[in-house]
Amino acid sequence: MSAPSAGPHAAAAGIGDLFTAVLSAEPDLAALVQGADTLTYRAWWAEAGAAAGHLAARRVRAGDIVALLLPSGRAFAVWYLAALRLGAVVSAVNPRLGPTETAHILAASRPVLTVTDEPARVPEGPVLDTARTPLDGSGEGPVHTAGGTDPAVIVWTTGTTGLPKGAWFDHRTLRFIGGHLGPLSVPYDRKLFPIPFAHSGYVTRLYDQLAHRSALILTEPVWQAADMLETLQRERVTLGQGVPTQWEKLVALPELESADLSALRLVATGASRVSPELVRRLRERLPCPVVIRYASTEVPLAFGTSPDDPAELVARSVGRALGGAEVQVRGADGEALPTGEVGRVHLRSRAAMRGYWRDAAKTAEAIGQDGWLASSDLGTLDGEGNLAIVGRADDAYIRGGYNVYPSEVEAALAAHPGVDRVAVVGAPAPVIGEVGVAFVVAADPALSEGALKEWCRARIADYKCPDAVVFVPDLPVNATFKVDVTELRRRAAGLIGGTPPGGGGR
Repeated sequence: MSAPSAGPHAAAAGIGDLFTAVLSAEPDLAALVQGADTLTYRAWWAEAGAAAGHLAARRVRAGDIVALLLPSGRAFAVWYLAALRLGAVVSAVNPRLGPTETAHILAASRPVLTVTDEPARVPEGPVLDTARTPLDGSGEGPVHTAGGTDPAVIVWTTGTTGLPKGAWFDHRTLRFIGGHLGPLSVPYDRKLFPIPFAHSGYVTRLYDQLAHRSALILTEPVWQAADMLETLQRERVTLGQGVPTQWEKLVALPELESADLSALRLVATGASRVSPELVRRLRERLPCPVVIRYASTEVPLAFGTSPDDPAELVARSVGRALGGAEVQVRGADGEALPTGEVGRVHLRSRAAMRGYWRDAAKTAEAIGQDGWLASSDLGTLDGEGNLAIVGRADDAYIRGGYNVYPSEVEAALAAHPGVDRVAVVGAPAPVIGEVGVAFVVAADPALSEGALKEWCRARIADYKCPDAVVFVPDLPVNATFKVDVTELRRRAAGLIGGTPPGGGGR
């Protein structure tokens, strides 16, 4: 059997065409593996056909909004495909969100139907309970042919700068993303997927999965590093994916030393800060290249390093623009800055969102009339176009008149052999304005605050070194396993005696 014709042209086909190609050649390939449950492409198409019938019976039509409030797994994949088969627009709701965020998302997207396995969590509007909806059928039925500019999916931001915003993507953009993932997609990949399906990393990559006939390998619903390691081995995963917090915990496992990870061809991480120390540990402890990806809910395909990039480059940057994206680092006046200067990162890309759903004002704030999208990240470009992220604009704090970027402080602290993980935030303080507070998960129980401060002062400017070091058993994470900076700011403010600033988060 010949390999699928993957790449930009294959991913440009419609969902129905891509499924037809798979079903006619290799219908029993695994599409999704979660423990003992395997969903084949044949079963996926059949169950989605039955689900589409239920949606149609509830009067869902092309262009309608269907909210999915479902955990990662078989049900999400089936109902997502079912909605797209009808030409509906999917609003993906992370079930880890709280009631206030969930209610906001449902009110802002105004779905004609919410599909969920927890009906009690839906405050109002029609609900379809998946537990009471059988999916028996052959997969036959109408398949809507979506136009390129037809909306496909709404992905909600997970940052803590206010309530979630809905970044929406049309089918043309999803096809583009599917054809330009580079080394992150090869035919028949077995991809570890330890983050929520409501994340842009899943819902914007359906075309990619169909074009490459890959299998997504899920971890257990309650994520644990030991389970992730077991899954990598048992399922012979070829592409390891995860956010930095997950990889930090995995490389700290003693049993990693004897693990059989020979199937791994590549490991990718991103979505939040990746410390040079984590890159070093990944390269030392895993038998494959490591790449960094820089993206966001608004631009799911933006920057990345290459598998053959030198370790030094991977440790200090997020690589070069992907998919023909244009980048500028701009100053406060909106003008592009010279190489090496810190400014706000701006992108213009065919992989970018079309806007924020039904929010023209916020869309205009984010995307200029010339198509450039202003990110919340601060960075610098080198002469080869490699981007280094120094932090988010709302992460930086001002200590005694000096700007301090937490990522630089974290990198210095993380290099200490007694530090497992670390996060640094600013906290309001009298006279000096703000001070730095480091939350440290220690690998060495004998490590002291004084020793860490001395270590830091020997490596970076004294005003950048944390004023307080707090040892914690773990770092809090949000709904997508990123470090919860808002919670750390709250703790830091209580420690210093100030009030945390509104918003901010990674």
